[in-house]
Amino acid sequence: MLRIGIVGAGLRGRLFADALADRPGVEVVGFAEPSTRVAEDAATTGLPVVPTHVDLLSDLAPDAVIVATPDFAHREVAVDVAKHGLHLLIEKPLATTLDDANAIAAAVASGGGQCLVGFENRWNPHVLKAYESIQAGELGVPITSNATLSNSYFVPTQMLSWAAQSSPAWFLMPHTIDMLTWLTGRTPTRVSAVGSRGILEQRGVDTWDVIRALLTFDDGTTASLSSAWVLPDAGEGIVDFRFGVIGTEGSLSADLSHQGLTTVTDRQRSLWPLSGRIGRSAVGPAVWMVQDFAAALIDGTDLGPGIDQGLLVTRTICAIEDSLRTSAPISL
Repeated sequence: MLRIGIVGAGLRGRLFADALADRPGVEVVGFAEPSTRVAEDAATTGLPVVPTHVDLLSDLAPDAVIVATPDFAHREVAVDVAKHGLHLLIEKPLATTLDDANAIAAAVASGGGQCLVGFENRWNPHVLKAYESIQAGELGVPITSNATLSNSYFVPTQMLSWAAQSSPAWFLMPHTIDMLTWLTGRTPTRVSAVGSRGILEQRGVDTWDVIRALLTFDDGTTASLSSAWVLPDAGEGIVDFRFGVIGTEGSLSADLSHQGLTTVTDRQRSLWPLSGRIGRSAVGPAVWMVQDFAAALIDGTDLGPGIDQGLLVTRTICAIEDSLRTSAPISL
């Protein structure tokens, strides 16, 4: 029996616990959660809830740990877990500083456990189909790519209590950077970024409103990224997600915001069928990712994107931040 503990009992932590419930050969042993309010909510799952990851390791004896803490709070938990030789699933991004990311990587290397970084769009059916098309040569050689991933005001002002310690770059661009580097097989070597801020500051959240980045890859091709946290709450939904790739022989594009379903009542809304539950089963990329994580640990197969990809994405976003600060291109 594979015993999995979860550090962080918020929305994502509970989602992972639900996704692993009743999976053959898997037991979720409980949560670590320092917030009394969040811990009380998590206790309704019937799983044990302890205050710290140290208690989780000593009292609940997991074989693997999912790190579902806020983006900036991965290092201490991940390093301690890795030093125990346990397997890890770390939510994206791996870390929000290079120092933290390198510390986690070193601990994983010395501890001997495996690590999956949670770039969940590799389990997104739309992205998988695009990957298969590119791998089959249907587009020829990729020339350029683009991705937009944005949220409405709801995310930074209501959903995330720690939004001021993050940004559209850290919260959203890990998804799109990983996706485009995976789809194209390219590595970023140069970054140029611009952005604006002030609107969220007026709402009490001191962070960037909009960030746009141009990546140049190792073969000279490019990708453009755009992420914002200022979409209107009265719009079609809290997520705007689109991407495209142009190749020498063809192109592809996807609009994941709609997933083919739109409702119109007092306002128009795009709905996400690939989330929540269908019958008795939880569904969606994050669900399938964590289920594959457990299955791969049981049968000894490849986990998916690991420490190296996590380091690459963190390094790229740090370069985006440097470019925003200096108003100059940054070489990686």
